[in-house]
Amino acid sequence: MELERDENGTVRVEAKGDLLLIEIDRPKKLNGFTPKMFEELGSAYNTLESDKFRCGVLHANGDSFTAGLDLPEIFPLIKAGKELVPLEYVDPFGLRPPMRTTPLVVAVKGYCYTLGIELMLAADIVIAANDTRFSQLEVKRGVMATGGATIRMVERAGWGNAMKFLLTGDEFSADTALRMNFVQEVVDSGMELVRAMEVAENIASQAPLAVRATMRSAQTALGKNSAAAVSEFKSVQSLLLNSVDAVEGLTSFVERRPAKFIGR
Repeated sequence: MELERDENGTVRVEAKGDLLLIEIDRPKKLNGFTPKMFEELGSAYNTLESDKFRCGVLHANGDSFTAGLDLPEIFPLIKAGKELVPLEYVDPFGLRPPMRTTPLVVAVKGYCYTLGIELMLAADIVIAANDTRFSQLEVKRGVMATGGATIRMVERAGWGNAMKFLLTGDEFSADTALRMNFVQEVVDSGMELVRAMEVAENIASQAPLAVRATMRSAQTALGKNSAAAVSEFKSVQSLLLNSVDAVEGLTSFVERRPAKFIGR
């Protein structure tokens, strides 16, 4: 039986063990985002932060990740200065609190335009199908990117490489996205979700406290400076060394077996 779909789109969540799968579902409109989808995406990120999951996977139904915004639906809200994601939800773009702390892997394919790029750059690891087509095309619509692209594209690729695409809105390929550090792997079309799941499962098998501490340290260095991150090394490591998982990590090493971490 075919799933009945809302014409305004849906963002679905599915628990798979320690993983939370978050699916963008509006394929007939190339997964163009509506206000409803923004709210549901924020709610999905809150679910990811519920301490029930060790990693998330963001992906999309249909042939494309997303062609971007449903402009007639979204433009009036942007013009009025409305929040697209309600403030009580985790920000999927990572620009204001509450912030995501659980790792997130993204699988992209087909069209990955505007907010699609910004969502993936705000995540941790991106797997792209080799047929993915990227474009940060806001300048072609008389607006600018405000979901983090002007910050993160420069961080990843350098000024000139970022400006080449931010100022023209030109489309670029998965290979170019890989070269500019926007994605971490390019795989055959149809394998992007499989590979994203593999990476997420690998992350989920590690010690959860150590994974989150590692993410926080890197975020501190990037958001503040390396000295701020270094200043926290000893105190954080001391807490980790006194965890149940650290004991399990050492024991499993001595016993030459895979560790079984419980997140305590």
